[in-house]
Amino acid sequence: MNSTPKRDIKTLLFHGSALVLLFLGCSPKFSNVAVPIKEVQDFSYTGTEVLEEKWWTAFQDENLNQLIDSAMQSNFDLAATWQQFLAAKATVSREAGNKWPQIEASAQSAVNFPENDFRGGENTQLGLSASYELDLWGRVRTAVQAEKFRAEASLYDYRTAAISLSAEIATIWYQLLAAKKQLKITETQITTNENIIKLIRSRFVGGQIRAVDILRQAQLLESTKEQRIIFRTDVNLLENRLAVLLGQQPQNKLEMETTDLPGLAELPEAGLPLELLRRRPDLQQSYALLLAADRDMASAVRSKYPTISISARGQLRANNFANLFENWAYSLAGNILAPLFYGRQLSAEVDRTEAIKQQRLYAYGQTTLEAFEEVENGLVQDRMQGQRLENLGRQLELAEKSNKQLRVEFLNGFSPYLDVLIGLDGEQQLRRDYIAAQSEQILIRIGLYRALAGGFETGRDLEN
Repeated sequence: MNSTPKRDIKTLLFHGSALVLLFLGCSPKFSNVAVPIKEVQDFSYTGTEVLEEKWWTAFQDENLNQLIDSAMQSNFDLAATWQQFLAAKATVSREAGNKWPQIEASAQSAVNFPENDFRGGENTQLGLSASYELDLWGRVRTAVQAEKFRAEASLYDYRTAAISLSAEIATIWYQLLAAKKQLKITETQITTNENIIKLIRSRFVGGQIRAVDILRQAQLLESTKEQRIIFRTDVNLLENRLAVLLGQQPQNKLEMETTDLPGLAELPEAGLPLELLRRRPDLQQSYALLLAADRDMASAVRSKYPTISISARGQLRANNFANLFENWAYSLAGNILAPLFYGRQLSAEVDRTEAIKQQRLYAYGQTTLEAFEEVENGLVQDRMQGQRLENLGRQLELAEKSNKQLRVEFLNGFSPYLDVLIGLDGEQQLRRDYIAAQSEQILIRIGLYRALAGGFETGRDLEN
């Protein structure tokens, strides 16, 4: 053994160091990727209630808690999104492998006939080879960083899906409770209308009621029965949807006790808009994709610099297995590959990645503005719907008093039955509208909670 290979390696390292000094000054720096919104303003209104991590617990509904906890483990879409995150993590590990030497083993054996013609040939070989790229400019490192940010974005996508699933289950659950309540009210109204028909028919015999009044009351009865059909359909469809969200077949009916619609807590504290950027996983996902695009652009720039690699190879050679370990050889090599002319392919790749980065930046800004809009809309709708509900309550109270007075006047012969019929129809419709407004107020509050919510533990995050 002599020192020639060592001198060759030192020479290689010397020239590589010179290239480092030459290109280090023009190595690209990561640029600013802040949200492209000037003068972020506070929300116009805010509440005082602190929103819990598991936002749905604000309704204090044990049935809802059980439904969402079950869906976090059994919903197929959510499980598929988790597998997408695991695939992204595996991609990071695959790309990170490029930072390490690539080592391969080889073996070869051959028998030549006739042997006399190939006596001097080598027909048995064992060898090891290794290659390693010196990541002087950080091309490989930035490529790995880009994949890490994409994996983070995939995790945030999973957390966003979990929040969306919890909001959809809460929405379906309270729509189901409202539909069942509407159905119950409609059944009561049908009974009332049937009793009124019996009453006015008895008065028709005495000549106090016209035939057209009976027909109008019968029409109101049939209209109420139509509402019953609609609400029964809603109950069945909502039960089917809820079963599917829980990962069950729609034929499986949920055995859960039906409760009344919940009262609402005080408005949640909206906080500062910039806090929303750090809390909402969909905004975090958009930001992670922006950072990944920034690293992709840096990697594309560094691909224009020379590539320096080292390779080593060792082999055992012999004409037969008995003499295999008597002869061996090795080689060390250093390579410098500098791109000179690629038909603007490398420059075009830099332009492409820079454009994608700008696209991600604008998408991040738009997603942020839409998140602010969701919070602002939720705050406005929540307050306005509360006022609307109070107004409907006053209308319903007045309608009840008016109908009582009309019935007294009708029984005393002071008012025609048409006035009673119109008042009864209006009161029954108002009662159904009031339940619909209650349900809508709950759905608005769910939307507001959804707009303010951050990530929460689903049982799978522990595997991360």
